[in-house]
Amino acid sequence: MRCVQCGSLKDKVLDSRSSKDGTAIRRRRECLRCNYRYTTYEQIERTELRVVKRDGTREALNREKLMSGLLKACEKRPVPMDRLDRAVEEVLTDLHKDHVNEVPSSIIGGKVMDKLYQIDPVAYVRYASVYRQFEDVNEFIQEIQSLSRRAARDPLQRRLFKD
Repeated sequence: MRCVQCGSLKDKVLDSRSSKDGTAIRRRRECLRCNYRYTTYEQIERTELRVVKRDGTREALNREKLMSGLLKACEKRPVPMDRLDRAVEEVLTDLHKDHVNEVPSSIIGGKVMDKLYQIDPVAYVRYASVYRQFEDVNEFIQEIQSLSRRAARDPLQRRLFKD
């Protein structure tokens, strides 16, 4: 690993441990040249999935782009970063299980909306408004009403709202 401070390739590993639900190894390193300490993560390299977009174009599935969408939806909401990291990992794991080479963007959007529904209803509506390209306030109202109906059908949600 190249030191982020001085660029040296000489370092030593101080600590290694499993992280992110066992899908990565976290390593604390120390540069032997400048003594700067930094953290690296080692993950399994998966086969590259390609996203088939609405217009038929294809591009590589980008984890950062997925995280960026979740961050925008959850902006100024009480959602911890580690929960978003976990959601991204869960979505990626599901996609790699279900698809070999290519995945339609509609499948990705649906999985992200399911995760956001579980995490934060406001973030869910924000994401849905962009993903489904809402054009007026009535579409927001319909989505919020469907969210309320969905919560009413879920016995765990009903219990939360009664107390």
